[in-house]
Amino acid sequence: MKRCREDIYQYLNFENGQIAIYDAVNPLASGRRSLAKEFAKQDIETLFIESWCDDERIIEENVRRVKISSPDYVGWSSEDAVKHYLARISARIPQFQTMEEKDLNYIKMINAGERLIVNNKSFGYLSNRIVFYLLNLHIKSRHTYFARAGVSLEADSYKADASLSEQGEDYAKKMTERLLQHRESEKQAMIDRGETDYELKPLTVWTSTRRRTVETAKYLYEKGYKVRQRSQMSQLNPGVCEKMSERRIREEYPDEVAKHELDPYHHRYPRAESYHDLAVRLEPIILELEREQNDLLIIAHESVLRVLYGYLMACNAADIPFLEFPRDEIIEIIPESYQNEARRIHIPNLPKEIIPGSPQDIKIPVPPSGVPSPLVGGIGSPKDGFSTPQSGLRTPREPERISQQHVDDVV
Repeated sequence: MKRCREDIYQYLNFENGQIAIYDAVNPLASGRRSLAKEFAKQDIETLFIESWCDDERIIEENVRRVKISSPDYVGWSSEDAVKHYLARISARIPQFQTMEEKDLNYIKMINAGERLIVNNKSFGYLSNRIVFYLLNLHIKSRHTYFARAGVSLEADSYKADASLSEQGEDYAKKMTERLLQHRESEKQAMIDRGETDYELKPLTVWTSTRRRTVETAKYLYEKGYKVRQRSQMSQLNPGVCEKMSERRIREEYPDEVAKHELDPYHHRYPRAESYHDLAVRLEPIILELEREQNDLLIIAHESVLRVLYGYLMACNAADIPFLEFPRDEIIEIIPESYQNEARRIHIPNLPKEIIPGSPQDIKIPVPPSGVPSPLVGGIGSPKDGFSTPQSGLRTPREPERISQQHVDDVV
């Protein structure tokens, strides 16, 4: 524990860290006060977050969905694992003191967000954002799908709000058909496993206000699905680089290109946005994403998908500009207890010229819709087997991980 705290001191005081999460039980009031005093010696302010639950239904559901999938229970039957974990909880209750210390900063979340109690919270903006974030959380599982917008008539223009081309219309139709087919196959797979009452969650669709994303959702709208337009989901602004070739960018802005290659996440070209700027703009979308309880399809430009995928899959910020989303794949993200899982859903019979997500050696700051996007040195995701857990990148798993019958439907 001492070494863990030393790591925190090093990160916050010497590595420009802003926030550290110290994940420990801290069941006693005396221990919490001692911990807060220890951090205060290093000029570190402490905010405790307690999840308090007396609803037996929520507790057992949480144990079944989250706790028994931990490494502690590999090889256990689900029933034995649940009994063992509930026994561990019961054994700890006599040693547990719920947070009531008036002198400490804390947030108490009751029954998985049913109610929040906030005490002291004396250090401003960050603690307010944490409260707001917790208010948007829920424990219900739902699937999130990512799909590229179709190709527009003026694919190389950021400012022009052009309609879909003929190829874009074809893509929108095939993407819709493939997604709905996949969802039905998932439902059938669950029924085949014995869950005869299984029903799909309602599907909600989010697009930007750009015409090409709205028109890509047209076939879903015509089938009765709810479609919401979100202005914050517009693509990253390329600034002066709009419609410029890579060669011209290198000739006119060599210093900017050098800066971009050093830090593609934070760098912005003149009058452009960086990926960090885009992430800040998408913060309300991320909060609403956490609040959404229906299954959700997000149709957006590749730059937007990169940021949202990076958030859901806990990617390193430096990797986000290089994530790939080929147009012939829908990405499905499924909540898991310790790390979300991403799967690919292939869309067949698309023209090869509209598919690429990111070819080699293109380093322009932002891809126009329908045109290949930046990639440095072959780095990219979603790709099979590219990243390791240490890198922070999370790559989609192949559909074989669902079930053999599902594979026949998906591949």
